[in-house]
Amino acid sequence: MKVLIGGGSGFIGRALTQLLLSRGHEVTLVSRRPGANRITWNELTYSGLPPCEAVVNLAGENILNPFRRWNEAYQKDLLSSRLDTTRILATAIGQAKDPPKAWVLVTGIAYYQPSLTAEYDEDSPGGDFDFFSNLVSKWESAAKLPGDATRQVVVRSGAVLGQGGGAIGHMLLPFRLGLGGPIGSGQQFFPWIHIEDMSGILVHAMEKNHVNGILNGVSPAASTTNAEFAKALGAALGRPAFLPLPTTAVQAVFGRERAVMLLEGQKVIPRRTLASGYQYAFPELKAALKQVVS
Repeated sequence: MKVLIGGGSGFIGRALTQLLLSRGHEVTLVSRRPGANRITWNELTYSGLPPCEAVVNLAGENILNPFRRWNEAYQKDLLSSRLDTTRILATAIGQAKDPPKAWVLVTGIAYYQPSLTAEYDEDSPGGDFDFFSNLVSKWESAAKLPGDATRQVVVRSGAVLGQGGGAIGHMLLPFRLGLGGPIGSGQQFFPWIHIEDMSGILVHAMEKNHVNGILNGVSPAASTTNAEFAKALGAALGRPAFLPLPTTAVQAVFGRERAVMLLEGQKVIPRRTLASGYQYAFPELKAALKQVVS
């Protein structure tokens, strides 16, 4: 297939591109900068969709950027970086004379309301209780196409673990120094997925004609708590992991509203992902972390 990837230069995009190329597909990135095997967002807007069989959008400003203050300007950036790129791609797909077979969008499990007791699958309600859940709802709505000529898949991603980036990028140094530990109470659920499985699910969604609708991009080991994750990461590194990061410190860095993403969690089950036939490379946390820190 010829695959077009929006936001393909990031952590997930690099892994996805590598996997697609290894399977014999061709990849073109939509980027702000022109270059080999790239088109710009402006070119896409004015010239339309290049010939392709699948389109994926991974674009979006980093929600947990510790160097950005939580204010109205940052919130607008989070919205526009997701909604504008998604609308551009959806419009180009809708106007294409020969539309792609698959249109895949990656959003987030922030759609589901944090809870210590609830269990969510792809059919569970959500998307309407805070800034982040509303963001996911608007994001997914922006991706909808008017007809059914193109299969539409949304992957709601958990924390992505992998070498060289993702959720674990900022954690490794303190954990290597023996200064790691749970965040806040540590009792909140921590839905995670290995980068190989995240890119694997995306390719699965593109290649398999029966896959459509919502998929949860999380590991089947959904009952992992933040404290259990911290303990497992410390064990993988051969370091203690007993020093908790206080709630007040997290709120001071990220702001109260954004800190919820770290201090509270959801138990998310990939029921439809498994039912679609996807086989996980890293279903268990211990093996996933061993590969990440090796």
